[in-house]
Amino acid sequence: MKRNITPDFGQRQKESAQAKKAMVEKFRAAPGPDDPVVAERQAARERVVSERLTRIAKREAAKRAHEAQLAEQAARDAEMAAQAEREAAEISARAKADQAERDAALRAAQKTARDQRYAQRKAAKKQRRKEFYS
Repeated sequence: MKRNITPDFGQRQKESAQAKKAMVEKFRAAPGPDDPVVAERQAARERVVSERLTRIAKREAAKRAHEAQLAEQAARDAEMAAQAEREAAEISARAKADQAERDAALRAAQKTARDQRYAQRKAAKKQRRKEFYS
């Protein structure tokens, strides 16, 4: 069986101090900002960032151009729809006018026929009276 041994306070304090010392040494061993390796890495990062910004700018420009094309196409479609609507309204108005003319001509022909029948009845009645009284 394994015993669970807990270190005493002094042991824990000693290990903590050693860990802190190791961290400080690691920090001191790291190259400073004026080191050529660090400068090279920083320059590489800046190049990557600038290239990324360039790509983003190109994508945004392409997106704006595409949106402008879509807006232009929508405007053309709207104009074509309005033109088609105007033409449909004009055709409808012409059809209504033609229908009104046909209706007026039909009513005139019906009135003429009715007046003719009336005149024939009157003439027949007049003829019958003449025969009756003669």
